[in-house]
Amino acid sequence: MSATNPATTNANSASKQPIIEQLLRLFEAGDPALMGFIAPDIDFRIDHYRDGDGADVSWQQASDIEGFGVILSRLGPEVFPQGTKIIDLRTQDLGDGWCNTRFCQRYHYAVRDRMVESLTFILSHQNNGQIDYFRETVTTVTDI
Repeated sequence: MSATNPATTNANSASKQPIIEQLLRLFEAGDPALMGFIAPDIDFRIDHYRDGDGADVSWQQASDIEGFGVILSRLGPEVFPQGTKIIDLRTQDLGDGWCNTRFCQRYHYAVRDRMVESLTFILSHQNNGQIDYFRETVTTVTDI
């Protein structure tokens, strides 16, 4: 009997939804199963376009799954203490495993201590049912 990748199995049951969208839905749900969608050698970074809050975001990058786990452990209390709600999620398949995702979310932003909406763009690559490259650019964080 061969071992199966949980991300591949979940991908088949999620109506062929792009892996990046499955990952973001699990993040929204606070589901630790999202780790099954992360490649051991993930190249991960969140960038912020003109972030006026002056928050230190240097910790929002990782080169492996262990580093990604550290980021997740900080995102909860430092950025999303009340979780997040996906408002809009659209992914364009660029071919050869590459995707460009437009991601809008609403959450209580701990840095500002208020509700915000954020628009980000994510360039990602998937291989064998896992994300091995993730670049998120946070373009706006708007108070609501």
